[in-house]
Amino acid sequence: MGGISQQTNPNRKLRLAVLISGRGSNLQSIIDACRIDEFPAQIKVVISNIGDAYGLVRAHENNITTRFVSHKNFATKAEFETKILSILEEFEIDLVCLAGFMRILSPTLITPWEGRIINIHPSLLPKHKGLHTHERALEEGDSESGCTIHYVTPGMDEGEIILQKTVPIIAGDTPETLAARVLVQEHIAYPEAIRIMASKLQHNL
Repeated sequence: MGGISQQTNPNRKLRLAVLISGRGSNLQSIIDACRIDEFPAQIKVVISNIGDAYGLVRAHENNITTRFVSHKNFATKAEFETKILSILEEFEIDLVCLAGFMRILSPTLITPWEGRIINIHPSLLPKHKGLHTHERALEEGDSESGCTIHYVTPGMDEGEIILQKTVPIIAGDTPETLAARVLVQEHIAYPEAIRIMASKLQHNL
């Protein structure tokens, strides 16, 4: 299986694959971070299961290789994920970043990448796993919300937390205003999490 090289190179940057399904705003935050010379990672491929995802446009505008892999073209989830695995192998990826990838992954993909696949979720896990996080935070009268970067495991949104960013919930907030405030923190959190992962994985590069 692909992934981290066995040769040690303290100067080599993490080779990232970013998986998306939509507009790719978190992808953009990673692209922007990668423009910084001392940032310890570079995006090697963006993979989308949606052919017209705007995130693919963002990648093309920044000369990043893309792959469109529609889950609808495969008879089983395992076949779909095996195709993604082959792309990760092709690009010798070190770290997989899920950034609005709207498919629940199975052990077919997760197990070979255990400890090297991360996701961003728009709540302060373990609260509000799954969808409609902002609506649920408001309905339950939470005083704060935020975002979480965590390892991906077979249990949805259950992996070990890497970092969290918090925002206050303000009187009069709607799901839309709260989402916008959390999104600002998401764009800060993902590059920070990649730095953390680079420090953890550097000895294997």
